[in-house]
Amino acid sequence: MRYLLSSIFALCLVSCASYPKKNGFTKMEATQQSITNVYFGDASKDYVYKANIEAFGNSFSGIFIVKKLGTAHHRIAFTTEMGNKIFDFSFRGKDFKVNHILKKMDRKILLNILKNDFSVLVKEYPSLEKVFQKEKTTVYKTDIENKKYYHFLSEEELTKIVQVKNSKKKVEFTFSEINDNIAKHIQILHQNLNLKITLKAI
Repeated sequence: MRYLLSSIFALCLVSCASYPKKNGFTKMEATQQSITNVYFGDASKDYVYKANIEAFGNSFSGIFIVKKLGTAHHRIAFTTEMGNKIFDFSFRGKDFKVNHILKKMDRKILLNILKNDFSVLVKEYPSLEKVFQKEKTTVYKTDIENKKYYHFLSEEELTKIVQVKNSKKKVEFTFSEINDNIAKHIQILHQNLNLKITLKAI
């Protein structure tokens, strides 16, 4: 009985622990107020990817294009390989505009998820709350649209962003094959939803 109570207590401590504590982060002193996501920050470039979106039992493939139009201003379009639009969104500061969306994807829950995911993807200067260290990785706790995220930087390159709710991982963004401030492979994976977005640079 005593062993059972101890086990339940230990399990409760682990489950109730904060995300940094669960993952063995060491708190550091913050020396800045924001960090920089450079991956979609050059207005002279068109960022073009082959994309696959698996959402709620449906699969959409095509070309994903991100264009920076100005400060905190991006446009994101997703088309078929033949050039037909699937969706076209504008992000400007906190404003979000749907320029076009395929009827099959025009569902409120999916639209809100895509809005949140892509706003994080192109957010250049998220507000910084805390700084942690884990081995050779620096982890920044940030705030984007009142949601909590952790940005993982290894050798000054952003390799991962994790959205956390109630100390649990909700969404994970991974960046790999990084060269000249471009992540050639990006994946957005939702933990509790049947939703995955995969981007491969062309």
